[in-house]
Amino acid sequence: MHIETLKVFCDLVEMESFSLAAERNFITQSAVSQQIRTLEDKFNRRLLERVRGRREVKLTPAGEVFYREAKNVLESFDKLNESMRGLVGKIGGTVKVATVYSIGLHELPPKVREFMSKFPSAKIDLEYSRTTRVVRDVIDGVVELGIVAFPEPRKGLTIVPMMSDRLVLICSPEHEFAKREKVAAKELKGRDFVLFERDIPTRKATDKILKTHGLEVRKVAEFDNIETIKRAVEVGFGLAIVPHPSVEDEEKNGQLIVINLAEDEWVRPVGVVYRSDRTLSLAAKKFVQLLEEDAPDS
Repeated sequence: MHIETLKVFCDLVEMESFSLAAERNFITQSAVSQQIRTLEDKFNRRLLERVRGRREVKLTPAGEVFYREAKNVLESFDKLNESMRGLVGKIGGTVKVATVYSIGLHELPPKVREFMSKFPSAKIDLEYSRTTRVVRDVIDGVVELGIVAFPEPRKGLTIVPMMSDRLVLICSPEHEFAKREKVAAKELKGRDFVLFERDIPTRKATDKILKTHGLEVRKVAEFDNIETIKRAVEVGFGLAIVPHPSVEDEEKNGQLIVINLAEDEWVRPVGVVYRSDRTLSLAAKKFVQLLEEDAPDS
């Protein structure tokens, strides 16, 4: 039995998809199926069940035990590799990172490129998800690092602050605010807004700030994706409040108008989260150090 087979099994369980597990491991779906059958034959136990009529896979009781122990083996193997690389001062391996779209698409690329140039033997495996899923994947050990907005203190998690983002107001070039450089919160009352969905931290923060000013806005649409929100504003659905880094390109090319919000409270904290009970790989430590370089001193 090879370490690679254990990794394929764990990836399949975590991604709940034969095709995604195959893609991550650069093999075919049939190869994934074959490796699972090999494991089941070796231990004479059914490890996975396909849910009839659905694409998901489900662990059997034996599979749950095997998955837990396989994760331990993979973690030990990673530590072994890390220790051996440390003997010669070489930083390598893969750092699994999960983040939200607005950060991953617009803020992390320069940092990932810088990291890769400094440590060419290392790799950043970046996944995009909602905040709740990012945190859950960190807790479950699916990823080593999570990068989220408005990180909330939680038992068992360590938070490393990064540079905060300024929240800004965006509108289409045809909107009446298009010529404004700054807008006060009180001017947003009753305006048409394209909002993040209610469970997204930036939406919660926006709602809280508006409430402290005694304001209500008119919800035109809700989306879970920053790119969809930008396109809706661009075609004239209404206003939106978003982190500035996510609209810098549209601001430069004139697709969207970016307006400063007058109050100081329009800020989005960003941070790295990881499990407090786990020792980060050397590569992960270096990546975290890179991410917190620009953060203000606490």
